[in-house]
Amino acid sequence: MAAPYVSREQVEVHRFSVPVAVAIPVVAVFLQAFVPIRFPWFAVFDLPMLVTIFFGVARRSQVSGLLTGAAIGLLQDSLTHQPIGLYGIANTVVGYSASSLGAKIDVENPGTRMLMTFVFYLLHQVVYYAVARGLVGQTLFWRWGHESIGAVANALLAVFLFALLARFQQRT
Repeated sequence: MAAPYVSREQVEVHRFSVPVAVAIPVVAVFLQAFVPIRFPWFAVFDLPMLVTIFFGVARRSQVSGLLTGAAIGLLQDSLTHQPIGLYGIANTVVGYSASSLGAKIDVENPGTRMLMTFVFYLLHQVVYYAVARGLVGQTLFWRWGHESIGAVANALLAVFLFALLARFQQRT
């Protein structure tokens, strides 16, 4: 059975109020920075990346996705002990890719959201590791088991988080 074609005109583009567009990423970054201190198992989740994906596919604008990813990534970098720009670059790539994909296909299906998040998590990690090793000279090691578990955990969380965040969308 062939997948139904969704034309560009049929794909809904969503907007967000300014307080929502600012508050959700800030809350995600602060939760990501401070919750793992108390609950170490929470570090497997990457809330800023998930919010970047959500805004990217909802707005369906590559420029908007790119800028959102860069802003969220740089804010996340500012709260870590890592060099500024590692998360900024990785989230920029994910934001641009998510908005590009969101403009081409319908990503409202939970199965599509899971698969999309799984792939974007791995893309985020590959970009992060490449920049950290290649440009910054950090010694990092890729662990397939850890990255696979992280991708699955974030994909499952994305289904619920995206449904929650969809309540803040405004149709254009």
